[in-house]
Amino acid sequence: MMVERKRDEGEAMAMNGPRQEGEAEAAAAPASAPATAVTGEKGEGERDDGERADGEERKEESEEEEEEEEKKDKVELEEWSELRLAIAELSPISRRGGKLCSSPPTLPFLGLSHLLLRLLDKIGPTMAVLRLDVQRNIERLQELYLQDPSKYSTLTAMVEKETDDGTVRKADSCARAILWLTRSMDFSVALLQRLEEEEEEGSDQQSLAQLVEAAYKVSLKPWHGWISSAACKIALKLIPERAIFVGWLMGENQSYSLLKLEIEKLVQLLQPFLDDIHAMLAKFKLDRLKST
Repeated sequence: MMVERKRDEGEAMAMNGPRQEGEAEAAAAPASAPATAVTGEKGEGERDDGERADGEERKEESEEEEEEEEKKDKVELEEWSELRLAIAELSPISRRGGKLCSSPPTLPFLGLSHLLLRLLDKIGPTMAVLRLDVQRNIERLQELYLQDPSKYSTLTAMVEKETDDGTVRKADSCARAILWLTRSMDFSVALLQRLEEEEEEGSDQQSLAQLVEAAYKVSLKPWHGWISSAACKIALKLIPERAIFVGWLMGENQSYSLLKLEIEKLVQLLQPFLDDIHAMLAKFKLDRLKST
């Protein structure tokens, strides 16, 4: 499976986000075929012609195989929506003995953060302010992680480092980046749950703007100051149609019933992971910080 190969590139996925459509084509480079030795009584020119013909034939076969592989990759990529990629990112994370993990891993968190960016992109340009904050927070964590990937393989190690340095509460700290990325994921969970539960109850469908507003009130609004709250209030007026958003979540060749199952699976995996991070932040007394 292509996704298994993507997971073998776990660090690249976490640092750069999931591969977009068309990147497989850009990354592919046709392999040149070796020259074939020709024996017999042919002259030098005839041998050269034979070698060139054989080489061209091998090159064409190689290019055809690569083209078929690219087509297969594209089909698989289209079938794997962002929800499925998030599930694949979370699945290897185990919770030993049902207890909270005191050291949430960094790379899966970064991978999920990149998927969050794509979620905000699909909600529309009205999420531009929140998207910019998410992007900056991701870059801040990546910068520290790359200084020493082994040392900063967990989010806890990053917070401990800044606690020792006395910078943990600064506006540009990695601790604050972790906090706000986690809260943004809380928003995503709240939105997906409302989208799935509403259909299950058979009630009249709310607009995407109404669902986004409800999710915002329980996840981000309690921590936003009046400036951030005012910006979000304006953004809610420009949310796209619900059907467009749901269509993006479903991806190619997928039914709504399968989408509901994937939302349930993702929430089941993501919520405990977020709970672990909130517990870690509370340990350092960082869970109550607010913005302006």
